Amino acid sequence: MTSGWAARRARPAGDDGSSVVEFLGLSVVLIVPLVYLVLTLGRLEAATFAVEGAAREAARTYVAAEGADAGTQRAVAAVGIALRDQGFDDDPADALTLTCSAEPCLAPGSDVAARIEVRVPLPFVPSFVRAVVPLEVPVSAERVAPVDTYRTTR
Repeated sequence: MTSGWAARRARPAGDDGSSVVEFLGLSVVLIVPLVYLVLTLGRLEAATFAVEGAAREAARTYVAAEGADAGTQRAVAAVGIALRDQGFDDDPADALTLTCSAEPCLAPGSDVAARIEVRVPLPFVPSFVRAVVPLEVPVSAERVAPVDTYRTTR
């Protein structure tokens, strides 16, 4: 006959190894969303770097150009390089919006604003789901560059 202390200490026979299964189940439930969150935030951070750099360089290259047409081409090229550098395939001409504070656009003392916007799709979402529900996060940046006051117009 066992004493009361030994009877309380005895484990039920069907519980052997269940803590390992519970730990694995709980780990999957917690780790999978955490990994997804890290991947999503990493992609959003890359988009932030891309649009910030693209806006800065687009504004700078535009105001340094000889004319408005050359400036637009240079700005689009700068945006394309900055976006591709961070792994984005967006069309740089569609992502870029240039606005001028005066006419003509490169008038001495005026400002040129470059706005870049890209849409970052959530990772691992199938395209047929994206067709129904837009699962994208818009990321944008805007930079203003002054046109040199002593610039000569041609």
